Amino acid sequence: MKFLRALATALSLLPAPSVVAQDFPNRPIRLIVPFPPGGPIDIFARVIGQRMSELTKQTVLIDNRGGQGGVLGIDALAKAKPDGYTIAIASAGSLAISPSMEKIAYDPLKDLQAITLIARVPEMLVVASNVPARNMSELVALAKAEPGKLNFASSGPGSLPHLAGELLKLTAKIDIVHVPYRGAAPAINDLLGHQVQMVFLDLPVLLPHIRSGALRAIAIGAHERAPAAMEVPTTAEVGMPDLQTENWYGMVAPAGTPAAIVKALNRIATEAIGDPAVKEKLVSQGATLIADSPEQFHQFLDTEIAKWAKVIKDAGIPTEK
Repeated sequence: MKFLRALATALSLLPAPSVVAQDFPNRPIRLIVPFPPGGPIDIFARVIGQRMSELTKQTVLIDNRGGQGGVLGIDALAKAKPDGYTIAIASAGSLAISPSMEKIAYDPLKDLQAITLIARVPEMLVVASNVPARNMSELVALAKAEPGKLNFASSGPGSLPHLAGELLKLTAKIDIVHVPYRGAAPAINDLLGHQVQMVFLDLPVLLPHIRSGALRAIAIGAHERAPAAMEVPTTAEVGMPDLQTENWYGMVAPAGTPAAIVKALNRIATEAIGDPAVKEKLVSQGATLIADSPEQFHQFLDTEIAKWAKVIKDAGIPTEK
């Protein structure tokens, strides 16, 4: 009985969840970016993080933890204290693709807490300027006329550009060969040098080369045309509605983060994303901003994991599982 009374006394001294939420945040927040500085996701994190700092009057510290395609940074997040002071911005690779490709220490649906889906960034299919195809039907016809002769580049095995190419193969029933690179930059360099014929990549990194005429846009893997490239049709418009290849960025916390803190983080993050100056900067990166609820993001993540797991299985992609 003495123990129970002591326990009750101790619990009564703890702040109620609502009090904790009202006081949150009262110190700096660490925002893990699971890639090196300078890339698209790092730009998103710094723009949003700066506005979150202004809204909360607390510093948001950017912690770049690159490695293993984003897996190492998200693994560190999953092991962090679930108090809302360590969060991360992650992409489709580490949250929706790696669980089916690799042996990783975390389960995105069980070990992470969704905060909000920040944005979708469509993958665009482009071809080198020497490829004699100006649209999807001509590209598919060319691939079928020369099976196994056309190559598609990617930013690495198991990356979203890799799986987008595999989904193209499955959807169009064509035989094209995957050529993996260590990142988007070398893939684009060889595409410009005509060493490979096509690639799916995030719209922002392709736009300068499309506008210069060095690369030819074929289609964008999204339901709607991109504001930054309205002349490029969607995959649905060219007869392939299932060829959806959007990359996306979402904010997550460790599982077990109190619901009131999650709600507060969602409010702060969505307000930051909705700021006109933030919107202008992110939309210029080719993004479609979302800023939804934790529940909606969790459901979206569940769907994305299932989608890419099926592509991996149907395409027969080797995995570590």
